[in-house]
Amino acid sequence: MMEPLIKTIEVPCDQERAFTVFMDMRSWWPTDKFATSKMRDKTVKQLRVDAREGGQIIEVGSDDVEVLWGTIKTYDPYSYLNMDFHIPHPSEKNPGFSTVEVRFVALGEDRTRVELTQSNWEALGDVAEMVQGGYKQAWVMIFEGAYRAACAG
Repeated sequence: MMEPLIKTIEVPCDQERAFTVFMDMRSWWPTDKFATSKMRDKTVKQLRVDAREGGQIIEVGSDDVEVLWGTIKTYDPYSYLNMDFHIPHPSEKNPGFSTVEVRFVALGEDRTRVELTQSNWEALGDVAEMVQGGYKQAWVMIFEGAYRAACAG
């Protein structure tokens, strides 16, 4: 069993805003670097997040190709989110999904601790170790950088 990847940050906003910003992924996710469209030399036209239990996260490329990034399994506004998640490489024939859990804990009126845990790497099969290594680096830019900055501003 592969170890989960855990990232914990503090963001300069209240718990409600931290959760709301996270769910508005299209406003902060660096799709110019981390998207299946980019891997196909296209751009991302849209990133749809259906913010509800059972809702899906779908990337729509400039070529109108739609790719499922994940499905929200547990949606507890302002405190917890659990989803199947994986941005598959176009060469992956049957991409599996890791599990991403995000917890939002109020530390004060304008500070929130956000903990992201990504696990269930085994579901990705032969590419599990490679993908885990990629996310380990990518979450620094995506979560610790872009998401934190979006919460600040």
